[in-house]
Amino acid sequence: MVSYLIFFITVAAILSIATLGLNLQWGVSGQFNAGVVGFLAVGAYSMAILTMPESQQLLVKLNWPFAVGIVGSLVVSGAIALLVGLATLRLRSDYLAIATFGIASSIQVLANNLEPLTGGSRGLVGIPRPFESLGAQGFGYAYLAIVLGVLVIVYAGLQALLRSPWGRVQRALREDEVVCAALGKNVVRFRMTAFVMGAMLMGLSGALYAGFIGTTSPTEFLPILTFQIWAMLIVGGSGSNAGAIAGTFVIWGLWTLSGAAIVSVLPPQWQAQGGALQSILVGLVLVLTLLLRPQGLLGPRRAA
Repeated sequence: MVSYLIFFITVAAILSIATLGLNLQWGVSGQFNAGVVGFLAVGAYSMAILTMPESQQLLVKLNWPFAVGIVGSLVVSGAIALLVGLATLRLRSDYLAIATFGIASSIQVLANNLEPLTGGSRGLVGIPRPFESLGAQGFGYAYLAIVLGVLVIVYAGLQALLRSPWGRVQRALREDEVVCAALGKNVVRFRMTAFVMGAMLMGLSGALYAGFIGTTSPTEFLPILTFQIWAMLIVGGSGSNAGAIAGTFVIWGLWTLSGAAIVSVLPPQWQAQGGALQSILVGLVLVLTLLLRPQGLLGPRRAA
């Protein structure tokens, strides 16, 4: 029971970092990123490629430390986001969503086909994990401490950033881009920085997930994960960093508990449809939130 609780909190905290990144893009800056899972995949594969042992039959054999893998995933995610931003940030609303969704799908296709680099459909197995010498339980506690520490740092940094002039401009940009441009603000630059920083947080989340699980494959980064993270943000409260974290724990708890219930209650011939039932349940909660409490559980806080 304790081991499962550690697993649950660790994964929820990792996903919270991605939700915070989406909140920066959408809740603060108003950019509709429908390709969240693509940046998670970039971070995870960056971590794997940079840290995999030399014994693996891969094109790149660096075997760098875990910390270097984390930094590398941030750099690669930021670089990819910059390229994506240059191509898409002049688009608006649904056009931006379609473009980012297509880019995420392209990243998954590349992960499936660049076998010498990504392991193809089989993925990469045996990603070195820190603290494995402490045993399974020791590793769980140590990695949980790392993830919670990173989450606290990210949350505190975002809170300070959003109270700064930069954060106030971002909120104003979300409300009325034309007025911001008329006041002399560089709209494209502000949108770009928010998009890249949010994508880097998503990449960081993917890297931490790969370091925790020890494997990565294209099947772990399907579009349903983008839906889950959007649901986490909306249920928790778009525009609120605390709400993003709370919503992540609520939706991830609902997803895991419903999965356990499906395995326990449904007959084996129905369990194959369990994933669809989980998605329907999360969708129902999302709709009820939009109808009954559109500001989310905690609701956005106005910048001071």
